[in-house]
Amino acid sequence: MYIVGIVIPVPGDKKDAYRAWSENSAVLFKEFGCLEIVESWEDNVPDGKQTDMRRAVAAQPGEKIVFSWQVWPDKETLDAAEEKMRDDTRFDIPGDMPFDAKRLIYGCFSPLHVMGRG
Repeated sequence: MYIVGIVIPVPGDKKDAYRAWSENSAVLFKEFGCLEIVESWEDNVPDGKQTDMRRAVAAQPGEKIVFSWQVWPDKETLDAAEEKMRDDTRFDIPGDMPFDAKRLIYGCFSPLHVMGRG
């Protein structure tokens, strides 16, 4: 199992556009081997005293935080998928992207402990 974690600032009024974008992307990720994707919309993201999710992505007033993760079988599957995705025109986004991709945080992780999965 290999995990991709993403934190994204999304304008609050673009929630539906983000949902549509993420649902369309998920179909392609699944085709390339992704096992699971969870896209979660801010519900309780408190301001911290030193740092927090909002500051980490330089969220602007009116933006909401999306926390997303993807579960891949292994790093090799993700690496192969990313290579294929670079050249796949289905990932080209018509019109405006529903968020500022320059401010998202992206990281890949090897699980340390897993509860609830086989």
